[in-house]
Amino acid sequence: MIAATSTQIPAYGHGGQIEVAGGVRGPVQLSATQQNAIALQLVTAGPHPLASVLALNGEVQLLPDRVADVSLRISGQVKAVYANLGDTVRTGQRLVQVQSRLVGDPPPSVTITAPRSGVIDARNVVVGQAVEPNTVLFHISDRSQVLVVAKVFEGDLGKIHVGQTARIRVPSYPGNAFAGKLTLIDPNLDPLNRTIKVWIQIDNPHSLLKPYMFARANIVLKRDASALTVPNAAIMEANGEKFVFVREGTTFKRIEITVGAKDDEYSEVTNGLVPGDEVVTQGGRQVYTMWLTGGKPQAEE
Repeated sequence: MIAATSTQIPAYGHGGQIEVAGGVRGPVQLSATQQNAIALQLVTAGPHPLASVLALNGEVQLLPDRVADVSLRISGQVKAVYANLGDTVRTGQRLVQVQSRLVGDPPPSVTITAPRSGVIDARNVVVGQAVEPNTVLFHISDRSQVLVVAKVFEGDLGKIHVGQTARIRVPSYPGNAFAGKLTLIDPNLDPLNRTIKVWIQIDNPHSLLKPYMFARANIVLKRDASALTVPNAAIMEANGEKFVFVREGTTFKRIEITVGAKDDEYSEVTNGLVPGDEVVTQGGRQVYTMWLTGGKPQAEE
């Protein structure tokens, strides 16, 4: 958390200077070159749909109807393997050739093909291996869509229904929010922990989401489109005070704010900002450091 030394915060909207123990701290002035140097980004404060959400912990899993085992109906010996672990295959693509143990001259051979498109995520076969009927040679999964399976407490069951949208975040990609939809509510309650499993289906075109990843799911219960909001990334906190930096011309003023409702992306601002204020969302820490030094950039070493 940011450590600040401010001792007096004025109760104004966009007023003047702040008295501190070391003197007066005024606005930070930054040229266009300096703004580019710290990759400064701004957003305009204004109405934004603010979601009321039900937060759940879950796990990424494959869709049951998007996986397939590849096996044999005959016994024989593997003569050739055409696919490897991690390969992307299409329906009908050849995977393995097996020479049958049936009598013949030469013995008949069978080419096994992929029953569906997807990724080979398990390979259990090598050249020369003797195989029997129903031996699973490969496992194929289509990961273009996946599930997050989460648990809802019994007391929250009345808040959810199939068709609700959700936002999914995983630790591996903290900056990404994946859109999903609630597709299934388990008909059975777990009597031990009083929870019900739910399925949230997510498009996964780049296969970023992988089975067994931990996931945080926010099911959207309702939206308030009238709230004055800013992104959570714009808000900083020091000494128990929340504040943002607002641009006025080429200067940036530290403005204390009061935060109301929030979701995983935006926060409602109930005091301190007006619609149209341009608020720093990226580069705020650098601006704050300059503010601590009296509004001047630190000297280069």
